[in-house]
Amino acid sequence: MNESEPGDSLITHLLELRTRLLRAVWALLIVFVALLPFSDRLYDWLAAPILPVFPTGHGLIIAKVTGGFTVPFKLTFFAALAITMPFILYQIWAFVAPGLYKNEKRLARPLLVSATLLFYVGVAFSYFLLLPVMLAYFGSTVPSTATYMPDIGDYLDFALVIFVGGGVAFEVPVAVMIAVILGWVTPAQLAEWRGYVIVAIFVIAAIITPPDGLSQIMLALPMCVLYELGLIVARAVAKPRAVANS
Repeated sequence: MNESEPGDSLITHLLELRTRLLRAVWALLIVFVALLPFSDRLYDWLAAPILPVFPTGHGLIIAKVTGGFTVPFKLTFFAALAITMPFILYQIWAFVAPGLYKNEKRLARPLLVSATLLFYVGVAFSYFLLLPVMLAYFGSTVPSTATYMPDIGDYLDFALVIFVGGGVAFEVPVAVMIAVILGWVTPAQLAEWRGYVIVAIFVIAAIITPPDGLSQIMLALPMCVLYELGLIVARAVAKPRAVANS
């Protein structure tokens, strides 16, 4: 009877994993179906930052026969994924949490919540501030003999890349915290390397943004501020850990 216990435990864990994956998939499908009637409105919202760049009477074009259907459909799926992501992460957390120690749970929970919120803030920053500046720059570089009319699919792909890039860029404090908690670096070392980190941040911002200084600075400055915020929180976390280990 005891020999079957490990197998029973494995089956129980697999069944729980299946249940939580199904919950995540069902939540995604429900939100996706609920958003489908508004897919065209969602794309109108996405296209708002680029419309001022076009000449009067012009807009995005549809270069593929099925583009008018597939592109809003694709956007709706990513919108549903973004909306349900907290629930999906909760299902993952609920599956993993029982195997963690108490102190690991205490640190992992706020890190997970912070990472999610910071990603959303980064996406919002990209949409409302960064994307309009980048699009205005691209529009200003169009030769006078050409008409600027991007395809709706190309614009969606470009916007998604910028959103993901902005969201990941805003994860700097979480990255700092994880590095300190895992013992890879200390807050003192991170403070000492501040100059190198700032250079690296501007390089990353230059890779994400087009080759104009304004959008690069707009992305790099929040990352620098978030790095300093991560240092402050890391120092606060490192002190109790140092006392506990002494």
